[in-house]
Amino acid sequence: MSTPYPFTAIVGQDDLRLGLLLNAVSPAVGGVLVRGEKGTAKSTAVRALAALMPEVDVVAGCRFSCAPGAPDPACPDGPHEAGTGVSRPARTVELPVGASEDRLVGALDIERALSEGVKAFEPGLLADAHRGILYVDEVNLLHDHLVDLLLDAAAMGASYVEREGVSVRHAARFLLVGTMNPEEGELRPQLLDRFGLTVEVAASRETDLRVEVVRRRLAYDDDPAGFAARWADEEAALRERIVAARALLPRVVLGDGVLRQIAATCAAFEVDGMRADIVMARTATALAAWAGREEVVADDVRQAALLALPHRRRRNPFDAPGLDEDKLEEALDEAADTADGEGDDDPDPDGPGGGVPPQGGGPATDGPDDGGTDTGGPEDGGPGAPGREETGGGDTPAPGGGEQQPVRAGEPFRTKMLSVPGLGEGAAGRRSRARTEHGRTTGSRRPEGALTKLHLAATVQAAAPHQRARGRSGRGLVVRRDDLRQATREGREGNLVLFVVDASGSMAARQRMSAVKGAVMSLLLDAYQRRDKVGLVTFRGRDAEVALPPTSSVDAAAARLETLPTGGRTPLAAGLLKAHDVLRVERLRDPSRRALLVLVTDGRATGGVDPVALAARAGRLHASEGTASVVVDCESGFVRLGLAAQLARDLGGSAVTLDELRADSIAGLVKDITATGRAA
Repeated sequence: MSTPYPFTAIVGQDDLRLGLLLNAVSPAVGGVLVRGEKGTAKSTAVRALAALMPEVDVVAGCRFSCAPGAPDPACPDGPHEAGTGVSRPARTVELPVGASEDRLVGALDIERALSEGVKAFEPGLLADAHRGILYVDEVNLLHDHLVDLLLDAAAMGASYVEREGVSVRHAARFLLVGTMNPEEGELRPQLLDRFGLTVEVAASRETDLRVEVVRRRLAYDDDPAGFAARWADEEAALRERIVAARALLPRVVLGDGVLRQIAATCAAFEVDGMRADIVMARTATALAAWAGREEVVADDVRQAALLALPHRRRRNPFDAPGLDEDKLEEALDEAADTADGEGDDDPDPDGPGGGVPPQGGGPATDGPDDGGTDTGGPEDGGPGAPGREETGGGDTPAPGGGEQQPVRAGEPFRTKMLSVPGLGEGAAGRRSRARTEHGRTTGSRRPEGALTKLHLAATVQAAAPHQRARGRSGRGLVVRRDDLRQATREGREGNLVLFVVDASGSMAARQRMSAVKGAVMSLLLDAYQRRDKVGLVTFRGRDAEVALPPTSSVDAAAARLETLPTGGRTPLAAGLLKAHDVLRVERLRDPSRRALLVLVTDGRATGGVDPVALAARAGRLHASEGTASVVVDCESGFVRLGLAAQLARDLGGSAVTLDELRADSIAGLVKDITATGRAA
């Protein structure tokens, strides 16, 4: 077994270490989500925490880590009699992003269950993690069906495995720790709320700290055991402090005045539900115990808010997590002023004895954005050269120059569902029809490997003709391996939605571009909800560019769109050809993920010889490869040329106007984009 990097040897990252240590003191805090750029010791810190966790007592031989004093009466390895057990280190179990459902929750041997009537159950990772740590690296990339299972286990403290009427239940209470890089996409709100705390991490920009990080890492790589031995005393002291804080925790007093501050803070930041209040109360109590105090003070509440609230303030995937610290201070002060004046709840700004964990002397958390958190770009209508009015004419740039300042997007709205035709086999999602492991059963087949989803009726039908030849006697059905049938199911997949946005002068009227950006923002929000990857290609002036390569980070696409300038000529063909290059590369990277091309334009094209014909040829290139497409027609004014609709026919797709894109428009609620250009 490799020697883990010592927790106390980690340089900086005070909030990361504090969030993990508070969960070690009080697992009821609910885990921690670590957000940050790559190479910031996220995984190193989580793995190092395991060595600091106190040992757990378990029933000898129990695969589900039952406590000897109170064994689980429903344990599959039970029943156990209460008594003494054995001690072992707390486990840190890693859940791979690509794990199967059976690997997570466990597997039932359906063949033995049918033929022998035996519940042969192989425990999964949830059983291994019971009373320990469940660590998910890149948790934002976890498949939806695994997220659902995690949510159920976290909510109920138990895991249920059911296969065709055969069920097994076991306890599954664990400390959930996840790490993620926000550039690769955000978490579903339901799972995000399950993490008690969140911390933002980033590499230090101070030269001395960076030098020390490299020095320690090189020393560890050269001699892991020797390096760990040099930090053994610090590790032992920290472990003892955790044990002492756990012992003190039940005696910590959480007064009414402090509870008022917690409730007022959560109300001031308009967080959903009551989980934030509960998590803040538990975190503040753990902070007091960690500091060696028996009373929660205002500083504990303040620090708890900075750890427990930032990820609960997001209303949509385009909101940046963070907390306005000035607003936090106002909420705490107002709650203190309205308290009944109990002396025991009067907050002490300095705290007794300096017991609060070190926070580096500066802003302790990387998560909050001081001031200006919710300000976007420059406001519309600011001073500057005005754009020309939209008259339905050509691409004449605004007076004084071709490029205009970015305009803010209009208000997002709920869009119609655009889907790829046919039946895919891509990653699980919520857009297009696909063969999936989850969904409605559509048929059966012989299993190619291990049986995962039994089609009971088809299995019985296959076994029935052979019962006499197999010497059946009694009520049981004699089932053999060749009789088993795997259920085939149909669900939904996520697609690659590639946006190709016209940013030329013909789109540059301020109100018009605001409406266009609002429509694309709405489609991005829809892509987030349907678990799609997204990419962004823009064209203006003389060429097209990939503003955002395909990614799961929908909010990154939204940020690029907000800062998109407009003006200049309309190289429509260049935009379509650039999109073709992007899709070609993505087909090689992920052949199973189907693409949907969304072209946002008025159909005009300028530059070169016969640019409209050149754009039509580029469109037919996409059609020849079967790329599903839709053109969002942005043409406005009294004179309409119908160029976008013609381009949609060249692409083999369909055209919708900005008004028709709304889900509540009279044109219909669902529009399937087909390869022949007809709506299904």
